[in-house]
Amino acid sequence: MPVSLSGRNFLKLLDYTPNEIRYLLDLSRNFKDLKRTGTPHRYLEGKNIVLLFEKTSTRTRCAFEVGGMDLGMGVTYLDPGSSQMGKKESIEDTARVLGRMYDGIEYRGFAQEIVEDLAANAGVPVWNGLTTEFHPTQMIADIMTVEENFPQGVKGLKLVFMGDAQNNVANSLMVVCSKLGMHFVACGPKDQMPEQDLVNQCKEIAAQEGGSVTLTENVDEAAAGAHVIYTDIWVSMGEESDELWKKRIELLEPYRVTQEVMDKADKDAIFMHCLPSFHDTKTTVGKQIAEKFGIDEMEVSDEVFEGPRSRVFDEAENRMHSIKAIMYATLK
Repeated sequence: MPVSLSGRNFLKLLDYTPNEIRYLLDLSRNFKDLKRTGTPHRYLEGKNIVLLFEKTSTRTRCAFEVGGMDLGMGVTYLDPGSSQMGKKESIEDTARVLGRMYDGIEYRGFAQEIVEDLAANAGVPVWNGLTTEFHPTQMIADIMTVEENFPQGVKGLKLVFMGDAQNNVANSLMVVCSKLGMHFVACGPKDQMPEQDLVNQCKEIAAQEGGSVTLTENVDEAAAGAHVIYTDIWVSMGEESDELWKKRIELLEPYRVTQEVMDKADKDAIFMHCLPSFHDTKTTVGKQIAEKFGIDEMEVSDEVFEGPRSRVFDEAENRMHSIKAIMYATLK
């Protein structure tokens, strides 16, 4: 039976079946081919979308803007200071106003309940560009990248997330791996693991799809035979403080992805990171952390980040193609 996602929201991958996720992956690859060959694809000419950003971004904003314009749409960007949402106007009222002006709404910000409220009141498709709990658009790009390196398919592959496994990326990776029959491993301190309810839900899904979910503090066991080693920054945007940085560095330094970790993985293993990454001191934050805490690298070593197994910039490019697929599938 053909897949149709027309009119659907894209809030979290728990809402999508494996077949629907596969459809988005295939569509993403299609759009990448069109972009690479310079083939016009203004399939949504005349439509307009709005991007609501309570948290800033490079990849998410650019992917939605370029993707929207490639599809022929008008794109409005509202930064944290350009909307009354949540300040002088409720989430519900904002959604009802924007839903009468735009054909689709993207939200990137804080609690998942905000994007859920937008979706419940907008009357048009709403896309989650990142919340505290989930980051679903990143997942389509991530799995697309994995498939480009393992063309035999992702089912049965082992993906390991190293570090703060309680964050939105780790949560979403656990969900998408479970849906696609992959073996997901969260490797980090026991008090930085996903919520147990979500773990139980994903274990149930994984069992049905031929995959598995494992939580461990043991780096050697986690990395052994892994096909993908994935990590993310240790402190999320909006949480930054010297006290938290100090705590996270002490807690997570044993889970830095180094060449030694990569050497324990499968011979064809790749390294992935959703970016931005603190792998050197070429950023303001990187310099400050080095001065205060005496470390030049955080979640990943520069050797791995710049090494031959790194796929971080393929992954970043694929945000554009996959977000384009999500917008097209839900708006066509």
